[in-house]
Amino acid sequence: MAQILDPLPSDSQSQVLCCYVNATSKIQVARITNVPDWYFERVVFPGQRLLFETVPKALLEIHTGMMASAILSDSIPCERLQIDAPEPAGFETASGDELEASRLAAPLDEPATAVAISPAS
Repeated sequence: MAQILDPLPSDSQSQVLCCYVNATSKIQVARITNVPDWYFERVVFPGQRLLFETVPKALLEIHTGMMASAILSDSIPCERLQIDAPEPAGFETASGDELEASRLAAPLDEPATAVAISPAS
């Protein structure tokens, strides 16, 4: 997963995928400050799940508060937040030539149809 705003430094060690969930009823700010040459700060709304990549030694700081004030409420080692990124089941890798050949070998006889379902009133 790419960090769109501020990628990890290219000289960093292996990266881990982490997940943090805001299980409170307050808005939180998640921040990592102990990785040199990298800035990571995200707002996490109540019930929101935050997925991010970082280095294993990173420490996630959770700041909770009201308008114009926030306190450091938790510091979590990212090793504890690490999750495995499973490979999608049932997908096979194929080259573009193989995909094109399979598409041409089995053309559609009839156009596909879709059915719209409206909610009951």
